[in-house]
Amino acid sequence: MSSNKNRLMPFLLAICLVAGILIGTFYTNHFSGNKLGIINTSSNKLNALLHIIDEQYVDTVSMFNLVEEAMPQILAELDPHSSYIPAKDLEAVNSDLKGSFSGIGVQFTIQDDTIHINSVIQGGPSEKVGLLAGDRIVEVDDSSFVGKIVTNSEAMRRLKGEKGSKVKLGIYRPGEKEILHFTVVRGDIPVKSIDAAYMINDKFGYVKVNKFGETTYPELLVALAQLSQANCKGMIIDLRGNTGGYMAAAIQMVNEFLPNNKLIVYTEGRKSPRENYTSNGTGSSQTMPLIVLMDEGSASASEIFAGAIQDNDRGTIIGRRSFGKGLVQQPIEFSDGSAIRLTIARYYTPSGRCIQKPYEKGNDAEYEMDIITRYEHGEFFSADSIKQNIKEIYHTSLGRTVYGGGGIMPDIFVPQDTTGMTSYYRMAATRGLIVRYTLDYTDKNRNKLKEYDTPQKMEAYLKTQNLLEKFAEYAEKKGLKRRNILMYKSKQLFEESLYGNIIYNMLGIEAYITYSNLTDKTVQKALEVLEKGESFPQAPEKTSEK
Repeated sequence: MSSNKNRLMPFLLAICLVAGILIGTFYTNHFSGNKLGIINTSSNKLNALLHIIDEQYVDTVSMFNLVEEAMPQILAELDPHSSYIPAKDLEAVNSDLKGSFSGIGVQFTIQDDTIHINSVIQGGPSEKVGLLAGDRIVEVDDSSFVGKIVTNSEAMRRLKGEKGSKVKLGIYRPGEKEILHFTVVRGDIPVKSIDAAYMINDKFGYVKVNKFGETTYPELLVALAQLSQANCKGMIIDLRGNTGGYMAAAIQMVNEFLPNNKLIVYTEGRKSPRENYTSNGTGSSQTMPLIVLMDEGSASASEIFAGAIQDNDRGTIIGRRSFGKGLVQQPIEFSDGSAIRLTIARYYTPSGRCIQKPYEKGNDAEYEMDIITRYEHGEFFSADSIKQNIKEIYHTSLGRTVYGGGGIMPDIFVPQDTTGMTSYYRMAATRGLIVRYTLDYTDKNRNKLKEYDTPQKMEAYLKTQNLLEKFAEYAEKKGLKRRNILMYKSKQLFEESLYGNIIYNMLGIEAYITYSNLTDKTVQKALEVLEKGESFPQAPEKTSEK
């Protein structure tokens, strides 16, 4: 028996040797040359590509820059709202919604390569050391800061900083012969998300929300309490131009107006099971007559708010069709301080409408041009021009018909106001001449303007100053040829813009909004509906069958 094993042993060894050679040859060929020893998956191919470039590319390459440039391109292939945020930009992106940031506490514009302080935040670090509206910042930390180096991003980089840190500013103040120096200790600067909350007349309140951030819901509660004390009988919530923010803030705000156990919104995605968000019945304004204003700039959380109010027949939506941003982004941070916002689900209104408008993957250009396309199709001026998907029919709680196709269609359409619009006014506005002139006028007349503490008083004074004529002279010096016929055709528009900007410069955003609302046709339509007691939608009449 043992002799048979001895005879077979050389044969077995030969077989093993051949097998070893074949296996070795296979792996040598498979993993040598241009082939890498990795699992052949797409994700590993990306890592392999970067490794190959780093090891073999003809020139020296910054792998950091290569990755930073590639990340946005990869995410752009998914959808229009998945995005990459570099580490250097993450704080600025987050601070807008956080409710505060650390800085010196001024609002400024850049004119003629110099920072002009438009206003000083009350109680902020700059007010404490004596900075004034109208001052010019010409030095930062003993270095000159004027000229081409003065950009918004560079100014923010130098003026913002850690709480408690110091910055030394050189200030040119009109009327002073020498540069004044102030050392400002940076502190927390509140970022308000409600621009205005006031009684628009003796019965109805108005609240303007510019975004949905961490402090928006508490700000709303304060506004509602103040309006309630003023015996408010109905409410206008203005979400025009509000691009959204935190979903949680929108849900909390809607909850203030809905009765118990009403669906507010639900989300659903491939890896995200459906999740419902409902009201809990603790809202303080469940029976308050309500109007919501929106337009093509209202997006995301604004659409959640408006969709919940509309589908629950809780109030009336007035204005124009909203943007149509209904994709849910989850923030994911990397160890180097950068982050991505990855779409993980879609928003749906209580009736089941997907808020997101259609898009083609990887075609961001067409998606970004959608607002211009709407304008060209006449959607801003006629409700009949609005493209809705009439095949996607949904119903509100009362049975009113609403349609899919993206965005929220208002219950009452108000076209964009083009009364008095001329090419002369359009050029004056788009070139920034109106803003620049009013800033210059405010600077030169600040002491006189301080005498008027309300929009009404200031407007009455400004009407005596022949501002349109003075503006035309200023604009002509800046290269805008005077066109008398067109200028006087746009007289009302010019005066409203000139007066409004000066009121804003002197009295702040709420005073400006208060003034603008006096002639705002969408706001006036909302007041008309409230006056008639028609803010609560009615069930459609049933047609009798023969």
